[in-house]
Amino acid sequence: MAQRESWATRTGFILAAVGSAVGLGNIWRFPYQVGEYGGAAFLVVYLLLVALVGFPVMMVEFTIGRHTERNPVGALKRVGRGAWTKIGWVFIAAGFVILSYYSVIAGWILRYTAIGLQGNYAAGGAGEQFMSVAGGMGSVVTHAIFMAAIITVVAFGIQRGIEFSVKLMVPAIIALLIGLAVYAGTLSGAGEAYAYYLSPDLGTIAANWTAILPAAAAQAFFTLSLGMGVMITYASYLGEDRNLAKDGAIIVALDTAIAFTAGLVAFPVLYTADLTDVVDGPSFIFVSLSEAFSNVPFGGILGAVFFAIVTIAALSSAISIMEVVVSYLIDEHDVDRLPATVGLGIIIFLVGLPVAYEPNGLNWLTVYDGFANSILLILGGLLLAIYIGWIATDLGLDELSKGIQDLGSWGIVWIWTLRIPVIIVLLVVLTQNVIGYYDSLMGIFG
Repeated sequence: MAQRESWATRTGFILAAVGSAVGLGNIWRFPYQVGEYGGAAFLVVYLLLVALVGFPVMMVEFTIGRHTERNPVGALKRVGRGAWTKIGWVFIAAGFVILSYYSVIAGWILRYTAIGLQGNYAAGGAGEQFMSVAGGMGSVVTHAIFMAAIITVVAFGIQRGIEFSVKLMVPAIIALLIGLAVYAGTLSGAGEAYAYYLSPDLGTIAANWTAILPAAAAQAFFTLSLGMGVMITYASYLGEDRNLAKDGAIIVALDTAIAFTAGLVAFPVLYTADLTDVVDGPSFIFVSLSEAFSNVPFGGILGAVFFAIVTIAALSSAISIMEVVVSYLIDEHDVDRLPATVGLGIIIFLVGLPVAYEPNGLNWLTVYDGFANSILLILGGLLLAIYIGWIATDLGLDELSKGIQDLGSWGIVWIWTLRIPVIIVLLVVLTQNVIGYYDSLMGIFG
């Protein structure tokens, strides 16, 4: 068995975990989810779910990962019994599928960075411009370039590859995003944008909760990299002296702050360009925002910087997801890191080709993203909440208490949060997401 690495520093682990969470989930998906589901109404529900569901589930993944020192499949084999030993595959499958289309989207973002530098965002034909970028051989090439970057970083391992890179990337993301938010605050539409983004209408939540709840839950899981095995894998490289709750709280706080700041950039730009009615779902930043950038002062430069931030963030997340599937081959089959990374990278690239090449549509992206993000992530979190909450409670409490001088009653609060509210919310969300996914498939293939 190959010797396992560990994090060189506490900062390295925290930045890697934040980097895994801060990518496309925060800057690609979060703004369009806010725009699609009622602005501040969605934001309120999202923040509640991050605190009441996301953080408790993160602690589950942390405790299982550190206790077993294994990838998700190996971890559940060690602590599970019967059918529970198989649920690690849910996380591997989720990470595998997500990375296959994540790399494609990141390739599009790379193209949009270059378009911004050339000052060529389309003022009236943003949709047509996006379709020209999102399909064909150009999309395949950028998909390949981004996968090659992922493979290169992960092949160097935890300390020389992942930890070294995130110590550069995550601070750069934060600094650049704050700078953009400050500039966006000077735009003429900023006041109206802030009112939309920061003033929740409780009536909107009550009237649309069946749509807002599953979207916010899926967003919370995607944003925090839950349900795809990243936190299990990263925690497997931790020592027993680490306070998991403290580290988790820092990660959640930083990640949420970055997502929030992305909204402070996106909505003032949209309101200034008078494009608030254009919310295009997955194509939001490529169509709505790129057109908005073409209509604001210094829009080309602003857009190029914004898309550069998203590119860096996407890379930081992608290397984390790649580490999950690579660690499986290293831990369970004793494959050396380099061939494991290259081999899996090629397979993931091939799986993503339908999304990359598809001309004039996003059907395959809808199929991949709906299955992985709306179903597998929630299913993985639900199964772990049930297992630690009701079956392996002592394991969870014992592991969480390590590194904490006095867990006190907080451990019981955590367990009962998992047992009732977390499980109920995730069951409701999973049911609604399965129904919604079936409807979307019928719309595409029916």
